[in-house]
Amino acid sequence: MVKHGLMRAIAVLGSGALVLAACGGDADEEADGGAAEPTGEAAEEIVTDVGVTEEPCPDAVNPENGCIYLGAISDLSEGPFATFGPELVRGHKDFWARVNADGGIAGYDVDASANVVDAKYDPQTHSQVYREIEPNILALAETLGTAQTQAILGDMEADQVIGAPSTWWSGWAFEEEDAGLVIEAGASYCFQAMSGLDWVAENSAEPTSIAVVGFPNDYGNDYAAGFKAWASAKAVEFADYVETGSNAQVGNQDAVVAQILSLSPDVVGLAVGPTETAEIVGKAAAQGFTGQFLGAIPTWNPALLASPSGPALEALYTHVSTAELYGADTPAHQAMLEARGEDDVPPNDGYTIGWVMQYPLKAILETAAANGDLTRQGVLDAIEGTEVDFEGALPTVTLGGDPNDSADRSVTINKVDAEAALGASAVETAYVGPTAEEFDYSAPCG
Repeated sequence: MVKHGLMRAIAVLGSGALVLAACGGDADEEADGGAAEPTGEAAEEIVTDVGVTEEPCPDAVNPENGCIYLGAISDLSEGPFATFGPELVRGHKDFWARVNADGGIAGYDVDASANVVDAKYDPQTHSQVYREIEPNILALAETLGTAQTQAILGDMEADQVIGAPSTWWSGWAFEEEDAGLVIEAGASYCFQAMSGLDWVAENSAEPTSIAVVGFPNDYGNDYAAGFKAWASAKAVEFADYVETGSNAQVGNQDAVVAQILSLSPDVVGLAVGPTETAEIVGKAAAQGFTGQFLGAIPTWNPALLASPSGPALEALYTHVSTAELYGADTPAHQAMLEARGEDDVPPNDGYTIGWVMQYPLKAILETAAANGDLTRQGVLDAIEGTEVDFEGALPTVTLGGDPNDSADRSVTINKVDAEAALGASAVETAYVGPTAEEFDYSAPCG
């Protein structure tokens, strides 16, 4: 272990919002592009071990700082989220670049670039590349996919490595499922489903029959579990959970569309990818289906607006997200806009998600530094009780505790909007439906 004295541990950022350069104050004084001085107090000595160096990061913003290395395991080339993964990665790179520009964390810059690897959304590959980067990192800024993350949980536990997941499986809220290592942000698929249905019931005719189409994994199963829980609470018919694969696996969604038409539910939940969403909604509408489609986070991509299914999506599809989409009016979203530049609109909302999922990790690192312990164990110990301010992108939360009390159940309801930055805009934010609010969250939903 290495102990850094007071000259290294000159400061630790508070857990509140970072000051945007556009907001004036220090930004005016730093007009020459220099890094701002960190604020707050750090422990006089900070103990470190794996993934933290006294030497500065490559291309350091603050050459006098040491370096905290974070890893990312994403889908960057040929998996079902190969267009989503690169934006996730860019989102968390830009997030940490902003932290570094504001002075870093307790005398350390954060490197989120040197240990980014492509697992192609495959659990075996995920495990392999984790082992490649593990010796270099303090924590994971991203681990994409539930089954993929589960494939490395045993190793993460042995290595005492925490990670921010690109997945909203309801099991991540429970220590018996994730060993307390997975730091989720935002409502689970299960709560996305329940609050989404509550919103439909309040703003349209209350459904009398509902169904779900989903991939046969945590994503589909958890979203279906939310639909089933809502149907049970409301004494509404749950018509079916129709499992399907991606188009790359099954060719097309004709069988799914036929089943939807046969069941004729009022609302169909979608827990698939954007390609499958466009085909299902477009073909069902073309054959006379007039019910509504309620899609979870990964179902939307603005490119769908230009597809033949665009009009059907505009008429029948509602998107449920956790944070608002890129371009929203919150301090977090304004910081994203400043980081990317006004003319560089992301191709999908992976960028927003990649940014937002870093807030808990930042807060944990700040707590660990204030405790004088940036070892892996020290970072793990810092989770419980740490408060996370998402700068308005999500509600403030306190990590740890009973999920039934602490879990975020809020969602953003989006409708297709050709004028919006990503082709959809919020019609309601921070919405918690009554069914979601009353749900007994004492175990994973599905």
